[in-house]
Amino acid sequence: MIKIKHLIVLLVCTVTAFTSCKKKETFDVDAQFRADTTAIRAFIVLNKIPAIKDPASGLFYQIITPGSGTAKITTSTTVSVNYTGRFLNGNVFDQSNGTPISFPLGGVIAGWQIGVPLIQPGGRIRLIMPSVLAYGNEGKGSVQPNTVLDFTIDLLSAK
Repeated sequence: MIKIKHLIVLLVCTVTAFTSCKKKETFDVDAQFRADTTAIRAFIVLNKIPAIKDPASGLFYQIITPGSGTAKITTSTTVSVNYTGRFLNGNVFDQSNGTPISFPLGGVIAGWQIGVPLIQPGGRIRLIMPSVLAYGNEGKGSVQPNTVLDFTIDLLSAK
């Protein structure tokens, strides 16, 4: 009788252990990228933004002012910028508030690394980026996972 009780307890514990282990879901980057691209296309059509899509990365951008010069801007370039970051609903989540910030371009999100070199100092660019080029499915601070971001960036200098 004791053996049967032990077997039943063991069986219950085993079943509970296996059923309580939740299978780790795999994140589908391609599906998220397609959803983000659809949202961005709808946003730029609705707001009549003459954005261009970079075919290699999926970054949408609008060069507002190209700037001047022939600086070769790479991820090792230190840039000084003013910027505003918004969600597609227009809410600002981050900005430099007119106080320039400087940093190596390689230290920021991929969307910036791809978009900022498209202009020269004195230029202004708008980057509308799929979440994979921003904070991905992790998010950061007030940016929730899988969030499309819209930045306006003034490139003040590149060294």
